[in-house]
This record gives sequence, C-alpha cells and structure tokens, in this order.
Amino acid sequence: MEQQASDVIIATRTALSQASALAVQYSFSVIGAIILLFVGWIIARLLHNWAYSGLSRVRGIDETLARFFSNILRYAVLILVFITVLGQFGVQTASIIAAVGAIGLAIGLALQGTLQNIAAGIMLLVLRPFRVGESIETPAVSGTVTEIGLFATELRTADGLYRLAPNSILWNVPVTNYSRERLRRHELSVTLPNEAHIEAAKAKLVEIASGDSRIEQTPAPSAFIAELGTDTTSLTLRYWVATGAWWATTRDMLERVKQTFYAAKPEEAAPPAE
Repeated sequence: MEQQASDVIIATRTALSQASALAVQYSFSVIGAIILLFVGWIIARLLHNWAYSGLSRVRGIDETLARFFSNILRYAVLILVFITVLGQFGVQTASIIAAVGAIGLAIGLALQGTLQNIAAGIMLLVLRPFRVGESIETPAVSGTVTEIGLFATELRTADGLYRLAPNSILWNVPVTNYSRERLRRHELSVTLPNEAHIEAAKAKLVEIASGDSRIEQTPAPSAFIAELGTDTTSLTLRYWVATGAWWATTRDMLERVKQTFYAAKPEEAAPPAE
C-alpha cells in the first residue's frame, strides 16, 4: 500500500512538473501570439490606410477600386499574421497553406461567373470606357450610368427604368459612349423635287443652322447633295453641336427645316430653277 501511495505521489509530482513546464512554455507562446496579432492588426490597418490614400490620389483610379485593393492588402496581411501565429504553437503551416489554396481554387471554380464580373469591373474602373453620368449603348443594354460596382453596373434607361447589368456583358462587347466627346455631329436630310432651286435650298439649310447659337461654327455647317432620284434630290445638312445640347438642337432643327421646306407653299418652299 505504501509503495502504491508513493508511486501515485511521484506520478502526480511528475504530471504537475510537466504541466508547469508546458504552462510556462505556452504562456510565452500565447503572450507572443497576442502581441503578434495586435502588431499585425495595426500594420494591416496602416497599410490599408496608406494604400487607400495613395490610390485615391492616382488619376483615373476610382474610389471603389482604391477600396478594393486596399482591403485586399489588409486581409492578406491579416492572413499572413494568423498563419504565423499558428506556427508559434507548432502547427504545420505548410498544410494549412495548401488547404487554403485548395479551398480558394474550389471557390473560384464555383464562382467563376462572379469572378469574371469582378475582373471586368476592375478593368472598367481602370480603363474608364464610361463614367457615372454618361450615356452609353451596347448590344445588350443602354442607358445613363448611375453607379459602377465591382460586380455590376447600374443604369437608368431613357424612359426612367432601373437596369442592373453584370460587368462581364459590358466589358466583352463594343460600347458606344454618347457623352464622352465634347462635340457631336448630326446630319439632317431634306428631299426636294428636281425642279427646285438646289443651290438656294442648300444656302437656306446652312442659314438655318448658322442662326442657331448652339451649333458650332468651327467646323461650319455644310449642305450637300446626298442622293439623286428620278424625280427628287436629297440634300443633307451636316453640323456639329455640343454633346449636352445634341438632342434639343436636333429636335429644334427638324422643326425649323420642316416649317421652311414643307409647311409653306411649294413655290415658297422650293424656288423655281432659273
């Protein structure tokens, strides 16, 4: 009995000694891990702010893109710190990295369409084929851009409807931007009988265009014969106008030309040939 009691005491002392040694060993590891996490969190935060501030000052970098890249940098630092902390406790980080890579690959395959939208969104934000407030048209969608996100772009159609377009369908197709250039050309056609005074009609068209202050005089408006028919001659008036005033000017010019050439009597609208 005494021998058994002595063995129990020795075993207990050994266990306590080992537990004390482990506690001392892992206490330093825990303290070091806490310090490492705290320092890593501060560094990640500082790098995030530094990256966001630097990217925001770069011309052509959208705020959404600046936030995206700065957040990627922050989370990359935090993941690196977390793996380092696990290594402090003897965890095989190589297997963790391999597992994270496999999980990332599986998620990437499952979200292939979403990742395509993100990649397209990044390219749209970097290259800027259109900006917020500009009117665009593609084979799939058209409207005024209200917001450009990483996954999709929001538009407002001409009849006031909300439209959400995935970025992938805006990046892989031709995009017509109606608002990017300062000037926009318009061509207006008029069909007159062959017996009309063509030169007088051309001069009248140029006079109508020159009388509108919204129409650019450099390059100056011009009128020319566009098509010859059996009984009629088609004239084309070509002029340039500021993009923002294109629609209003086009409507007004159509009305003036109609009143001049089609609303009056034939002999007044088309002077006889000399």
